[in-house]
Amino acid sequence: MLVTVVFPLITMLVNLAGTDVAGIITSVQFRQALRHSLVSAAAGTVISIVIAYIFALCVARTNMPHRGVFSVLATVPMLIPSISHGFGLLILLGSNGILTRFFGWSGSVYGFGGIVIGAVLYAFPVAFLMLVDVLKYEDGSPYEAAAVLGIPRKNQFFSITFPYLRKPLISVVFATFTLIFTDYGIALMIGGRYMTLPVFMYQEVIGLLNFGKGSVVGAVLLIPAVIAFAFDLMNKDRGNQSFVVQTISKPENKSRDMAAMVYCVIICAAIALPIIVFAVISFVRKYPLDMRFSFDNVLKTMNLGAGRYLLNSLVISLGVSVLGTIVSYFTAYFTARTPGKSSKFLHLISITSLAIPGMVLGLSYVLFFKGSFIYGTIAILILVNTVHFMASPYLMAYNSLGKLNSNLEAVGLTLGISRRSIIKDVLIPQTKLTILEMFSYFFVNCMMTISAVSFLSTVRNKPISLMITQFEAQMLLESSAFVSLIILGCNLLMKTAVYLIDRKVKKSGEL
Repeated sequence: MLVTVVFPLITMLVNLAGTDVAGIITSVQFRQALRHSLVSAAAGTVISIVIAYIFALCVARTNMPHRGVFSVLATVPMLIPSISHGFGLLILLGSNGILTRFFGWSGSVYGFGGIVIGAVLYAFPVAFLMLVDVLKYEDGSPYEAAAVLGIPRKNQFFSITFPYLRKPLISVVFATFTLIFTDYGIALMIGGRYMTLPVFMYQEVIGLLNFGKGSVVGAVLLIPAVIAFAFDLMNKDRGNQSFVVQTISKPENKSRDMAAMVYCVIICAAIALPIIVFAVISFVRKYPLDMRFSFDNVLKTMNLGAGRYLLNSLVISLGVSVLGTIVSYFTAYFTARTPGKSSKFLHLISITSLAIPGMVLGLSYVLFFKGSFIYGTIAILILVNTVHFMASPYLMAYNSLGKLNSNLEAVGLTLGISRRSIIKDVLIPQTKLTILEMFSYFFVNCMMTISAVSFLSTVRNKPISLMITQFEAQMLLESSAFVSLIILGCNLLMKTAVYLIDRKVKKSGEL
């Protein structure tokens, strides 16, 4: 953990020593990029959370049909890279976009407006999942008591709902803001002259090889993530959350359910549009000149190396899934079931990656591993992605292992049963669904990431997700669309496989 997390970050910060930090921070270009990032991230955060909260209310607090289907559809945007959302908006609302031509619009989606729309598409699923999880486990007893006492619904919101949501909502705000603030895919694709800090960093490092200036920007990008990380550490108590005594009642109200369903259909249609565009554009001769159905773009994309880069992505994703799951699980075993100061220190380092944006981690790996035997190989991409995505799977395993009987090891020691046998015969069978979810999480995120790998990839080890910008720059829009479709298809297959295995295990009653 020290070698793969702490030392690379220290190396990046040490790299600031020979750099004119004050000159960079006070430069017009930096200040403008910082202001653009703050404004667009703030706007995207507010809109994402408002839309996600209403969507979560529709799913958790109404009796509308197909709530499970809407919940799944809302998370589909999480299966494609952020840059694909920007590309989808480009095809829909660009100067020659489908909707632009259809409605005869004269405005431009490039700049602030496009970045905010793309950010909402990208961040909405994350905000929704966090909010619906909070609403799902809220106790209904206070609401029943308030209804009996005749307290109006508006007062119930400010006296019961808001205090309950306050701390979780702050976490959602921090998480959503950090996600948007540190993303460069959408701004790179559709930002135009409206440059944000991540794009500024990307251009300085990739275009000009200015690692000093990139390190300064990377340190600034760490700030909101570190604040969010520190807040989560200090506020483990989620407000007034307690054991659910009674679920919140949902009385029959057809008008409410119909309105909720209309809202959910509109939101799902909006987030599905870019994905539908990928499917359409991939199988036409030449957008927008010749819209006849054809497989020519598929063959052209594969001839341009998509098959080789897809193989790279699959090797990286499977490698990270196996390595990451093993490392995360056994790290969680040490921290959850072997108490001590070293366990607390290991736990802290293990969740540190939550506070490290992918671009910052990628740059720190360039500076730390440059010249080593793994630099420029697929191995370094597997390593950086393992570290980048480790925190969430680690916490899954940590929470699952922490819930099992803490005396198992002591009993085993008394009976002469080794720890290895307890792990193999007791802990792993009890947490196999968690292990499956960990594997899936690593795979899906590795297939679509463009951040940590952007500074470390070469022509030989490049993952397929980075081909989206390459094709778009060459005006091969159909090929970019098909690559996005490939990534979505691979992730959907993984999610479907996990769902089927999960359902089979639960039905067999093996747990």
